[in-house]
Amino acid sequence: MERPRILVVGGGFAGVECARRLERRLTPGEADIAIVAPFSYELYLPLLPQVAAGVLTPQSVAVSLRRMLRRTRIIPGGAIGVDPQAKVCVIRKITDQVVDEYYDYLVLAPGSVTRTFDIPGLTDHARGMKTLAEAAYVRDHVISQLDLADAATDRDERISRLQFVVVGGGYAGTETAACLQRVTSSAVKRYPRLNPNLIKWHLVDIAPKLMPELGDKLGKDALEILRRRGIQVSLGVSVARVDDDTVTFTDGRVLPCRTLIWTAGVAASPLIATMDAETVRGRLATTADMRVPQFDGVFALGDAAAVPDLAKGGGAVCPPTAQHAQRQGKTAADNVAAALRGQTMRPYYHKDLGLVVDLGGADAVSKPLGVELKAWRPRAWPAATT
Repeated sequence: MERPRILVVGGGFAGVECARRLERRLTPGEADIAIVAPFSYELYLPLLPQVAAGVLTPQSVAVSLRRMLRRTRIIPGGAIGVDPQAKVCVIRKITDQVVDEYYDYLVLAPGSVTRTFDIPGLTDHARGMKTLAEAAYVRDHVISQLDLADAATDRDERISRLQFVVVGGGYAGTETAACLQRVTSSAVKRYPRLNPNLIKWHLVDIAPKLMPELGDKLGKDALEILRRRGIQVSLGVSVARVDDDTVTFTDGRVLPCRTLIWTAGVAASPLIATMDAETVRGRLATTADMRVPQFDGVFALGDAAAVPDLAKGGGAVCPPTAQHAQRQGKTAADNVAAALRGQTMRPYYHKDLGLVVDLGGADAVSKPLGVELKAWRPRAWPAATT
């Protein structure tokens, strides 16, 4: 008899953890396991700001899938459609070849993409921080701005090259601004012709608070640390327009700038929009055991799924974090194995263990198990002007 086919879509925290668990839970004779992933490695996304800052090497945040998955077939590409009635997943390989992959059980963990808006010039001039290539590019670009500013003979050009804007006051944006500001502050010592006071980092967010997930106290602590370091934080403000050498804010300010890093949130994978299923803010609505109720044999988890957060209750769904994605991957694998064997599936339950926000060097704020902590080493940083 042909073995049941389990197809996992996504090579991030949720998908890889699910495939690894399936290998441990199922014997080779019970099922064939395959995973669809655009890269041959699992990327540790939370550490991309440290890669951009040069604190970590790209190799240290990218782990080979073939080192972690022993008997899972790896399909290099991405899913572009699903036919739940025929139980077929349409895949575009990295060679652009489109193939049909049949399944008996489908685990959807395609992750998320950077959320953008219809802002003039944004797609042409903004840099993202969602992939390894983007993190490496941002680092090279920032250092090259120092080189070009040092070589510039025009003062206006020098000023525009030494202004840096990060949009997004969440974890990614805050850590990116904090870590890269330390890079430029250290690197400028090797540019005797540059005035260090001309280097300005701006962190912008439309929200009224910085990292509201931290709570009021830690959010204010992080804001104080950044401003003491000279980072100019603007809240309740976004970008209205981006040009070659200027950024226009929604409050009317026009900033001479040639570097805009966009980290203003994420949206579920475009794959979700192709499926005729209930969604919650663009994420697939699932049951507590991560099944997609409209389709037989389909599970969803990670950033692309709205999994009920039973620890919070009240209709809340799990936030799109690595902490939940990894644990959902394990539970989803257990439930797929249970479904295959005709056993009872269990609901996903996990109480958030807390978080750490790296603000560069010795500076950080954290909330492990609900305990609010701040680490800050005073330095002679000039206070930011408002």
